[in-house]
Amino acid sequence: MTSPTEPAAEPPARYDDLRALYINCTLKRSPERSNTQGLVDRSMAIMHAQGVRTELIRAVDEDIATGVWPDMTDHGWPSDAWPEIYARVLAADILVLAGPVWLGDNGSVTRQIIERLYSCSSELNDRGQYAYYGRVGGCLITGNEDGAKHCSTAVLYSLQHVGYTIPPQADAGWVGAAGPGPSYLDPGSGGPENDFTNRNTAFMTWNLLHLARLLKDAGGIPAYGNQRSAWDAGMRPGSENPEHR
Repeated sequence: MTSPTEPAAEPPARYDDLRALYINCTLKRSPERSNTQGLVDRSMAIMHAQGVRTELIRAVDEDIATGVWPDMTDHGWPSDAWPEIYARVLAADILVLAGPVWLGDNGSVTRQIIERLYSCSSELNDRGQYAYYGRVGGCLITGNEDGAKHCSTAVLYSLQHVGYTIPPQADAGWVGAAGPGPSYLDPGSGGPENDFTNRNTAFMTWNLLHLARLLKDAGGIPAYGNQRSAWDAGMRPGSENPEHR
């Protein structure tokens, strides 16, 4: 076996031109303490140290309508904050969805945000690709019951399905002991000191940074074979056209 490579003394690149958006999907409105925010803060601190411009949205504080259309005021809702949030999503190179485990699954606010991301997934960028192409996504999960990996599976699948690129080890979580017990930020929980969670949070954050750097430097995902506009125009790169058999 080869020996591990000596760790680099410095990051391999600069990241201060990147933007990251964290959406905290806690069920608690501000100013109530969010345990999920405690884990978000740890990841954001790594971003801040690299000069990344970060932004945070606590979704439950926003007037986000329920539905799967880009603007639900066109479908009977009196107001909808999503169009403005969607603009902030598109402005970010990195999106991190963070939320709690409830009944072994993602909470309702997490599901709502995923549905609203999906509502805009048919929109196209200036190269005819789906709008989320060229961006990277990850997730953070907290709770005091089992289900973190199940929740991460659903979030990461959803993000890649709508067009996000997912790096290795793109999730981290803390759930403590199964059953009723202390939450992440409760005194004596062991959450902020948990080496496994801290390692995974750091790896997730750095992998998001590295992949976002690669994609930005490359100009995004190559626009060949994945352009909705080209497909609709009849182009089928790499596929036989049955009309010419």
